[in-house]
Amino acid sequence: MVHTKRLFGTDGVRGVANIEPMTSEMALQLGRAIAYVFKKEARRHRIVIGKDTRLSGYMLESAMMAGICSMGVDALMVGPLPTPGIAFITSSMRADAGVVISASHNPYQDNGIKFFSRDGLKLPDAVELQIERFIFENHDPSHRPTAREVGKAYRVDDAIGRYVVFAKNTFPKELTLDGLKIAVDCANGAAYKVAPAVFYELGAEVIPISVNPDGENINLECGALYPEKIAARVREAGADIGFALDGDGDRCIMVDEKGKIIDGDFIMAINSLAMIKEGTLNKNTLVSTIMSNSGLEEALERGGGKVVRTGVGDRYVVEEMLRNGYNFGGEQSGHIIFLDHTTTGDGVITALQILKRMVKEGKRLSELASCLNIYPQILLNVKIKEKKDLSRIPSIATAIKAVEDKLKNRGRAFIRYSGTEPLARITVEGEKEDEINAMANELAELLKKEIG
Repeated sequence: MVHTKRLFGTDGVRGVANIEPMTSEMALQLGRAIAYVFKKEARRHRIVIGKDTRLSGYMLESAMMAGICSMGVDALMVGPLPTPGIAFITSSMRADAGVVISASHNPYQDNGIKFFSRDGLKLPDAVELQIERFIFENHDPSHRPTAREVGKAYRVDDAIGRYVVFAKNTFPKELTLDGLKIAVDCANGAAYKVAPAVFYELGAEVIPISVNPDGENINLECGALYPEKIAARVREAGADIGFALDGDGDRCIMVDEKGKIIDGDFIMAINSLAMIKEGTLNKNTLVSTIMSNSGLEEALERGGGKVVRTGVGDRYVVEEMLRNGYNFGGEQSGHIIFLDHTTTGDGVITALQILKRMVKEGKRLSELASCLNIYPQILLNVKIKEKKDLSRIPSIATAIKAVEDKLKNRGRAFIRYSGTEPLARITVEGEKEDEINAMANELAELLKKEIG
């Protein structure tokens, strides 16, 4: 019998806080389930719990802690910390698993819960199915321990300091950020303390913005989804570079000294080509998703490398990297994974690796980014009522083929569903922006007619 997931999307469980499935009751059940799944041997077990700065984080954190402790597992509470920081703490403290309470780049009224294994990796589908089976099929009170076997909760007071040291250690000790002026937009999210601290301690002059979270302003017209804000600050302050993080700190979008936005494709191109020259890019291969621009493949080919594509989602990038021994990959959206340093996307470490290239080569970001020429790309979102199999809707399949025929191998077109929202996402890429814009809008109108 084939089991399909009912709770987990592409990046954990997500929804509007206090509405199913993102309720305190579900958080408690997820806490019990994760404790049950990872409680293997007859010893004391520990699970790390961290969060971003959303108001609903308090509610879900308390429920998750109660669920874990009710199964006889100890909860290690780290408070607001970037998602990659929680992955690091989980691995560093040899905990059995890690929990992140965050909806990443979503607005504050949403929240989510995702898990890491003890090695700091996101859980595979099979383990997520185990968790769901416990909740929906095996919710047996007999699993509950009593007396001294009940779990305890502990606060990890030095979690921020631990992560700051870890991040700094990914930057070469012989280099310094002395003389660099860096602007950083922390999205009023989980990185609001750690990101400025890392850059400052490495010698930079830091201009922090969006570092005053109030529970409601996370991602509010700031951060990685609104890089125009940090671009304006870079130009105003005469900064050398700007970084925009998202709410949970696992993605990074950059702006150069002129205020030009530099997305994940540029970041991957810069680092991949440098790593090929150094001989440190495993198999001379970069792992990216179907969303990355075709220009990225051309840049890698010119530099003696290649790109392997996956489905959308950093977890699929990491899975491909682990499966085939690659050490670098990421997404156009700014999730960049340096597997030699960390196990998941990390906005701060991504920033440090670009800064390393700037310092070592003595170049500005605009010069480094000139290695990539991109094709115009149109992205459109269409609200839908149902996520039907698009290949089984003849009109849509025919329309996509017609677009690809018109592009004649000088572009591409595809439609995918969002893993977290009721949206169909249209991507059309080609040489002429007006042409692909018209094509994307035609596909959007067809989608609205068929499934909107």
